[in-house]
Amino acid sequence: MSGIYIHIPFCKKACHYCNFHFSTQTQYLNEFTEALLKEIELQQKYISGKIETLYFGGGTPSLLSNEALQSILNQLRNHFDFDTDFEFTLEANPDDLSSAAAASWLEIGVNRLSIGIQSFQAHSLGWMNRAHSVEQAHQAIQNAQAAGFTNMSADLIYGTPHLSDQDLRQDLQILLDYNIPHISCYALTVEEKTALFSMIQKKNLQDIDTSQQARHFDLIIETLEDAGWEHYEISNFSKPNHRSKHNSNYWNGVPYLGLGPAAHSYNKHSRQWNVANNQLYFQSIKKNTVPFEIESLNIPAQFNEYMMISLRQMEGCSLKIIRNEFGEKYEAHVKSLVATYLQNNQLQQTAMGFALTKEAKFFADGIASDFFWINDPTGSL
Repeated sequence: MSGIYIHIPFCKKACHYCNFHFSTQTQYLNEFTEALLKEIELQQKYISGKIETLYFGGGTPSLLSNEALQSILNQLRNHFDFDTDFEFTLEANPDDLSSAAAASWLEIGVNRLSIGIQSFQAHSLGWMNRAHSVEQAHQAIQNAQAAGFTNMSADLIYGTPHLSDQDLRQDLQILLDYNIPHISCYALTVEEKTALFSMIQKKNLQDIDTSQQARHFDLIIETLEDAGWEHYEISNFSKPNHRSKHNSNYWNGVPYLGLGPAAHSYNKHSRQWNVANNQLYFQSIKKNTVPFEIESLNIPAQFNEYMMISLRQMEGCSLKIIRNEFGEKYEAHVKSLVATYLQNNQLQQTAMGFALTKEAKFFADGIASDFFWINDPTGSL
């Protein structure tokens, strides 16, 4: 099984916090679609086997016309073998999610929507420079449900300076009341080269408070777990049987092909990423060349990635997988470090290995990096 990710590098408006590759020059959408159709043809041999998941991310995929979406899907079907019940996710901004749009997406075959709500608080949306209003956020969910979508996810951003604990509780309760089966919750991060970073540096905006973010994270976990949800990955929560199949496959090392500017691909042996520049992407594709850089993944790099990703997941890391995939010395390496984390109540033992405790999840990436194999190219410590 494999997956396909398509990056749509356009937005109506630049959110202050976003460091993903995008452009507000939406007049190039048609040129992008033509280039993407060609890239699909050029990359058809990158992955093999049936396509189990298709994910349109961005940027703002909901900006694509119905005709463009259909032509992309037709081209994909011409060059790849799709599983009969593949998961087809489309990211949508609330201001694009009209009743007509929802109905057309469902007709094309989209069976899962990821809606960029971010907040139901007007002051938070304004602070983030989001393009939609609170009213549009509510209407988008209602339109999607009325059209017949049952498999949906909503994004929330927590830890913004003006988001109170009560605001966050209200945001979560609204989604629970709407019976949304999947919620992705992301702590606001201040990335260089973003408008947010610049405004904070110039003291025009208040900086984030990490203690507030930690408190918000605990509040989210408590609220959703009390409602019977699985905290199956650090930023992701779902009702039972409603995990994101595409993202779960990514976290579990299933190969995937990334298409479009800045999209990443992975085939177990290497990782590659397309140029993050729309015009350079267009020019290269016209010459029948996919403009990408590539990184070969040696065993230590694969192990480090496994530790990072596995410890972000509810099931944690498996000693059996470590032994079988990487070798006994890697298993011994993990075992030699685990005792301290067990004693400090940061890790807990599982049937297969170890997982983060609830108290340690906010520090997942730091703990995972402590297990990294620091080595020479041969893989020796």
